[in-house]
Amino acid sequence: MQLDDLLTRHAAAWAGATRHPFLAGVRDGTLPAPAFAAWLVQDRHFVADLLAFQARLLARAPRHAQPVLAAGAVALVDELGWFDEQAAARGLDLTAAPARATLAYRDLLGRLDAAPVPEALLALWAIERTYLDAWAFAAPAAPGYREFVTHWTNPDFAGYVAGLADAAQREASGADEVFLAVVAAEVAFWASTGAAA
Repeated sequence: MQLDDLLTRHAAAWAGATRHPFLAGVRDGTLPAPAFAAWLVQDRHFVADLLAFQARLLARAPRHAQPVLAAGAVALVDELGWFDEQAAARGLDLTAAPARATLAYRDLLGRLDAAPVPEALLALWAIERTYLDAWAFAAPAAPGYREFVTHWTNPDFAGYVAGLADAAQREASGADEVFLAVVAAEVAFWASTGAAA
């Protein structure tokens, strides 16, 4: 099985995660700025959770997957710094409590910590592939959101997602169940602000 087969086999679920109304609002400028700001704070919580998950996965991953996982962990550290800069520039409160969808995603990452490495690798690829394709759908974005979409669709990130695909493909296992769990978490996360359900 090729990983991209999952996108075809679960096309409706995939569209829900990568073409969500939240993203359409970013693309056409109809998403209210406060809703995006609230989502951005939640995404910062998620990235911190993802870094912790990825660091633990790196420690138990097979040798062939370690380089891409290590590079991804460094990129997530940099991403947290970028979030801090965005929050300072926009007056966002990064101490705001995680939303229900954020906590649910944290729980999913916790379950993946206990999952076999192949399933965890596949989930990480699904998470990052969803993010890349979702923001590509929102491109080029309305002017107020363009810098974010550009940041999340850059060629380095696309290369990282391709590297994760290679690592996960070698180990692919439990694909459908893990993929659908990630996609469902993504849909809930986009809708977490309540601005575009």
